[in-house]
Amino acid sequence: MKLRVILTGATGMVGEGVLLECLNSPQVEQVLSISRGASGRIHPKLREIIHTDFHNLAPIQDQLTGYNACFFCLGVSSVGMKEPEYRRLTQDLTLHFAQTLLAHNGPDLTFCYVSGAGTDDTLRSRQMWARVKGETENALRALGFRQAYMFRPGFLRATPGQQHVLSYYKYFGWLYPALRRFMPKYVSTLAELGQAMLHVSQRGYAKPVLEVSDIVTAATGYGNPIILLTAE
Repeated sequence: MKLRVILTGATGMVGEGVLLECLNSPQVEQVLSISRGASGRIHPKLREIIHTDFHNLAPIQDQLTGYNACFFCLGVSSVGMKEPEYRRLTQDLTLHFAQTLLAHNGPDLTFCYVSGAGTDDTLRSRQMWARVKGETENALRALGFRQAYMFRPGFLRATPGQQHVLSYYKYFGWLYPALRRFMPKYVSTLAELGQAMLHVSQRGYAKPVLEVSDIVTAATGYGNPIILLTAE
């Protein structure tokens, strides 16, 4: 099955890393990037829509039909933000986007959501962002997609050649080899994250929530595969 992917967040570090894996994969037929600014990438597979208001998708919804995977990499930091605004920009925005794709592509579209290590889907955490992310994960899983996967990466190593890298990375990126060796449950590469999304979209995965160790395993394409049977 060739993938036709809708991707958000291509102007961020995570989204750009996932985009590069999509563009380099022979299993990806087309990528539609939806973001608030241009990604800076030109590729035969890539089409971009610049759209500033993700709470109102009506102007572009007719262009969102005919896809079988979504890699939702858009996100904001909770630092300095009150819960109502963080919830609006995290849970409300994500669910609106997912509901729109479900309406225009049906339940066979695989929805992959980048959450984060420490997300709490039991909603008992004292950290506001962890609860909001957890609520978002739970709502996405109940939305109606046959496959909805929650990715919880930790420290991510950027892919060489990335244009959009978080400012802190230039100070801490050099720690990656040591972190990978001594704290492997918390460290992966953006290439592995992108590969894991591609593989679970095509082959499925035994768990709906992928922690860092699951991401690394799924990136190989051999992690707990399940056979998906669909009617022709």
